[in-house]
Amino acid sequence: MNNGIITIFTDGSSRGNPGPGGWGAIVVSDMTAKELGGREDMTTNNRMELLGAIESLNSVDSKNEIVLYSDSQYVIKGMTEWIVGWQKKGWKNSQKKAVLNRDLWERLLEASDGKKIKWTYVKGHAENPGNNRCDEIATTFADGEPTKLYNGSLSGYSIKIH
Repeated sequence: MNNGIITIFTDGSSRGNPGPGGWGAIVVSDMTAKELGGREDMTTNNRMELLGAIESLNSVDSKNEIVLYSDSQYVIKGMTEWIVGWQKKGWKNSQKKAVLNRDLWERLLEASDGKKIKWTYVKGHAENPGNNRCDEIATTFADGEPTKLYNGSLSGYSIKIH
C-alpha cells in the first residue's frame, strides 16, 4: 500500500468454544492482496485468533513495517502488554497459573521476530471491511464450507482496504 507498509487483518472463530474452528487473514502488500484461512476440528476462539496472526505473519518475509489489525483484545494485549511478564514469570499469568495457549504464543513470538509490527485493535462486527471479510473466512472454515480465497492484485480485490 503506501510507503511499503504491509497491512494485515486477522480473525478467528470457534463453533462451541471448544468446537470446530477457523481462522482468516488478509495480507496486503506491494499492491497485492492475499487471503489466508484454515480450520481445526476441536479448538477455541482464542487459539484461532492466535493462528490467524501466526499464519499471516509467517507469510510475510519483508522487513517493511507491518500494521496488524485484530478484533481480539487477547492477541493485541497479549503481544503489547502481557507477554514480556509471562516470559519473566516462567510463562505464568498474574494468578501464578500456566499461561493458556503457550504453544501458540511461542509460535507468535517466533513469527514476529525481527519484524516491525504495530498491533492494532479494531472493533469486530463493525464497519471495517477487512475485519468483516476475515470473519467471513474464519466462520466458513469453522463451518467446514470454506469460502474461496483471493490472491491477486489489489485493484481486482473486491474488499476496499484503506
